[in-house]
Amino acid sequence: MDVMAWIARAFHMTDEVWERHASPWSVWTRVPTIVPLLAAIWSHTAIGGWAVVAVGAVALWSWLNPRIFPPPASTDTWASKAVMGERVWLNRAQVPIPGHHARTAGILAAIAGLGFIPAVIGAFLNEAVPTLAGGVTALLAKLWFCDRMVWLYEDMKDKNPRYRAWLR
Repeated sequence: MDVMAWIARAFHMTDEVWERHASPWSVWTRVPTIVPLLAAIWSHTAIGGWAVVAVGAVALWSWLNPRIFPPPASTDTWASKAVMGERVWLNRAQVPIPGHHARTAGILAAIAGLGFIPAVIGAFLNEAVPTLAGGVTALLAKLWFCDRMVWLYEDMKDKNPRYRAWLR
């Protein structure tokens, strides 16, 4: 099963939610979420069980974020196209995408996921090197993935009328 598709389903990403998530405000306030998440995990030695509340607050923010911003007036921005490209990528079983996009996106998503593992373990163990190295790796891979999604959207927008309709 595709992990990102599973996450999208778990987050109940309806068309309306995706439309709101295409707001650059949503994108740019959600991308750095790994920072407060790692800080919340790291804080367990200082605040004990309250760290669970902090992690929960970050998880709640992750769920609320694509819902609280209004749909953007224009989707002709890098951030909006990154979100629309992610929708295209998640829909690749129904509308195939070029192989070079599928391979690269899969690799970047895997790198982000693999970077996340030592970041979380390092944060739990209060070890700066794995936390920072893993966090930076995950964040940079996520940003590169987003950039690749812009490219994917640009390549696919004229191949499907639904995709083209997202652009305004």
